[in-house]
Amino acid sequence: MQRTLVVLKGDAVQRQLVGQILARFEQRGLKIVGLKMLQVSMDLAKRMYQVHEGKEFHAALLEFVTASPVVAVVLEGNNAISVTRSMMGPTFGPGAPGGTIRGDYGLSQRYNLIHGSDSPESAAGEIPLFFRDDELVDYILLAERWIYARKGQELI
Repeated sequence: MQRTLVVLKGDAVQRQLVGQILARFEQRGLKIVGLKMLQVSMDLAKRMYQVHEGKEFHAALLEFVTASPVVAVVLEGNNAISVTRSMMGPTFGPGAPGGTIRGDYGLSQRYNLIHGSDSPESAAGEIPLFFRDDELVDYILLAERWIYARKGQELI
């Protein structure tokens, strides 16, 4: 099973879309193993978006992510990163197709509702920014039997 970080940004929180967005991930079959609301500090924002340092939008991104509480989530499932990324849709709402989170809820060229890890390496670095190991819960999701088929030991 793969884990990924998702951050519902301030626009999702302020527009009261958190429950609707989380429900989409759960309905797809992804398991929530970590969940918290927090105010992102400037230090955390800089670490979170270090990859964008030096780009023209970096300062605006830091200002935006620290302006409102966010909801951080760790999701688990087969191919959780690619599934989550496809559910999110392209970065900006106006170009995102309907049926994706950004396509259904986003209109801005800057505010994009949600951040998601884009690779296993990113997830491994981003999850510890928001969660300690003891804040992530390992448990058996009984519905997993109805979400995945089995091929030997492999879930498919």
